[in-house]
Amino acid sequence: MTTITQQRVRGRPAHTPGPTSLAYTPNGRKLVTAGSNNAIRVYATGSDGEPNNVDDCQDCNTAVAAANDFFVTGSEDGTVCMYSLQTYTLDKILVRCTLPVRDVVLSPDGKWAAVASDELVVKVVNTEDMEKVLYLREQPKPVKHVSFHPSGSFLAVSCTDGIIYVYSVSTETPQLIRKVDGLIRSLETDAEASSRVVWHPDGRAFAVPTATRDIQVMSMDDWERQRAFTTGHLGDVTAVAWSPNGALVASAGADRKIFVWETKTQKVLARYEYPNVIALAWHPTENILSFTNSDGELFIYANFLSADHAPFLEKGLHPAPFIHDPLAETSGNVRRLLTNGNKEHSEPRRARRGSFDSLDEILGSVDGMDDEEDDWVVDDDGAGYSEGLNRFGKRNSGHLDGIDPVVGKRRATYDSWRPRLHRSFQPGSTPWRGNRKYLCLNLTGFVWTVDQDTHHTVTVEFYDREFHRDFHFTDPFLYDKACLNDNGTLFSCPPLKGNPAMIFYRPHETWTSRADWRTQLPAGEDITSISLSDSFIVVTTSTNYVRVFTLFGTPFRVYRQKSSPTVTCASWRDYVLTMGNGPVGGDGSTRLTYTIENVKRDEVCQSEDVVALTEGTEIQSVFFSDNGDPCIYDSTGVLLVLLHWRTPGQARWVPLLDTKQLDRLASGKKEETYWPVAVAQDKFHCIILKGGDKYPYFPRPLLSEFEFKIPISSSPANTKDTEDADATGGNESAKLEESFVRNSVTLGLLEDLIEGTSATHTQRAELARKEVEVDKVLLQLLAVECRESEERGMKAVEIVGLMRDRSGRIVEAAAKVANRYGRGVLEEKIKEIAERRLRGEDEGLA
Repeated sequence: MTTITQQRVRGRPAHTPGPTSLAYTPNGRKLVTAGSNNAIRVYATGSDGEPNNVDDCQDCNTAVAAANDFFVTGSEDGTVCMYSLQTYTLDKILVRCTLPVRDVVLSPDGKWAAVASDELVVKVVNTEDMEKVLYLREQPKPVKHVSFHPSGSFLAVSCTDGIIYVYSVSTETPQLIRKVDGLIRSLETDAEASSRVVWHPDGRAFAVPTATRDIQVMSMDDWERQRAFTTGHLGDVTAVAWSPNGALVASAGADRKIFVWETKTQKVLARYEYPNVIALAWHPTENILSFTNSDGELFIYANFLSADHAPFLEKGLHPAPFIHDPLAETSGNVRRLLTNGNKEHSEPRRARRGSFDSLDEILGSVDGMDDEEDDWVVDDDGAGYSEGLNRFGKRNSGHLDGIDPVVGKRRATYDSWRPRLHRSFQPGSTPWRGNRKYLCLNLTGFVWTVDQDTHHTVTVEFYDREFHRDFHFTDPFLYDKACLNDNGTLFSCPPLKGNPAMIFYRPHETWTSRADWRTQLPAGEDITSISLSDSFIVVTTSTNYVRVFTLFGTPFRVYRQKSSPTVTCASWRDYVLTMGNGPVGGDGSTRLTYTIENVKRDEVCQSEDVVALTEGTEIQSVFFSDNGDPCIYDSTGVLLVLLHWRTPGQARWVPLLDTKQLDRLASGKKEETYWPVAVAQDKFHCIILKGGDKYPYFPRPLLSEFEFKIPISSSPANTKDTEDADATGGNESAKLEESFVRNSVTLGLLEDLIEGTSATHTQRAELARKEVEVDKVLLQLLAVECRESEERGMKAVEIVGLMRDRSGRIVEAAAKVANRYGRGVLEEKIKEIAERRLRGEDEGLA
């Protein structure tokens, strides 16, 4: 008899709206949920308190599987991560996929994790040794679901081609043992409808949703259809789960219903009304059913079954519903589960021999000598005449230390040595990952492209859709670089099939019928980087030309860059910054040099100056800030700005932020890097990359911003000495000193802007405000010195001398601070400074 349950359980807002998955640990003590936000929730069974949160995780988690001590998640960026349930932190990254992960399951013993993604290959990774990976390659299309057999020896794969592939994974070479066709629908990997194989606990059969909205049971022995659960759902089935003992089946559908079926009779025992349910999970031992919906909500339904039906869960293992069950002839016979196959490699893999990169091939024979090395004599008097002579009869330079010498049997000659060059790159773009890449990422929006084999499809999206509309177009030219600002979008493509390289500009607004334009570059010339400003378009090429165009295609300047090969470029208003490879340094790498010029006035501000990079460091991005100051971000995570760049010979690179010293990384538990986007409003805007990623990927990540923090000193360790230093104000003094240097840098940048441009009234008012802000910081620093002791009087006088205020009010306030702390001598000194400034005799140290 069907029971309609009236009791409703309120959902818990676990995640943001979107696909939400859940999994119980085998012991039932914890429930793990994952969703479309970058947080994972871990709920304790029987507790109504707040869950434990795992915030250091990927965005858009699409699947979760749990063991007693850890759990595994898969995300849309293709990362499969393993987290500890003791510390609730990331343990390790098991595997990476180039396309979004769709499903993750653990073997019953927790030693293997099967991963389904939009790739064509299913990966089965050992959770203890990530180097042990099994690859399932028989399916021709991406996989939506994977399911381990209760023994762990078989894996069912639900493919998007509508076929179930069953593999034996008990050995290191997986074997396809069965293809089941005509049972499941052909579904997209991101569809809410389910085609998951759900194994019965006795391991003899599995159930799966069909195209007719039924739940069909199939035997594994003869691969024949058995009983079916029919005439239930009126919409697509979205989730199916056997009870732990196999006596019941719970199913959810798009018709807003949850049904509980009896396995023996295939009849509905209970019906519940819950919309958008996409995942179900029975508690391993208790009368609890938990489920999630596409709104990000979690429902933990305690006492799920009524008192009449609860005894079904207390029975022993119930057999699968066969039409003619072989075990039915013997009452009480229970099928013994198959033992888990041994997946350990019995023998280590034999190393390849005779390959081009083997050790013997690199070093050669130890005892052998080349013919050219047999020409030698013994230099027994040290005169050096044993050195070889060149064709001019002179000694060669073999007695000198070479640059980056090769240690080994053969020494590289100077004729074959080449310096290490900085490669060209396009700021704001990412490499190809799968068939997608970002062409441009900045504060205006982002441009991304998808490779469709014969052509590309380009999408341009804006953050502020009130002023600009997104657009999408088919790209037969295969654009590989782009720039985006408030005026328009610039594209470029490489030479292809005999056609020369080309640039394409599309303005956002125009009063004519057509304003976009294309220009082809000379044959044999490739584009290395492009930039777009409010006034000009800049293109650097493989022939070291810098080509400047107006916004509507008129060639304005063409010249050859001195430093070559070219690396990148950036522009702001009439200013153009180009970078190239300069002279070779002592480490064998070329020095990266830059030139800044005003192309409209044809004036060079900085010519072939060196970019301040430490040894072994590479530049990751270069861009102008919102106030027009050149900024770079290097591979060590340091953001630098160019100060006084409008004055020839006075430019210097000043660090604004060292991301390794961010407070969020102080605990050492987070491992993340940052993708630079922009510097605006005195903040660093970036994308946080986790899990060892070097570039952002899809779906589009959110932007984060950090305040500037100039690296003045490292954070002190938490020891007794540092506690005493905090008690004496040492930590406060360090913060104020950093604030003084940071405000002085931003003040200098604003002063340069006002002197070099037609400043507005707002900018001049901001300049006055920043000057007062610098003096206020010095006043606070003076208060700290006065509070400490009289012995710091010399430094206190020096601080007063650094104050910029010439009205006398700040210096007068400094005298009051000294008087407040009873520093009479210091007060007299400060008054003397004030009097000299009024007479114009003392300009201080500013």
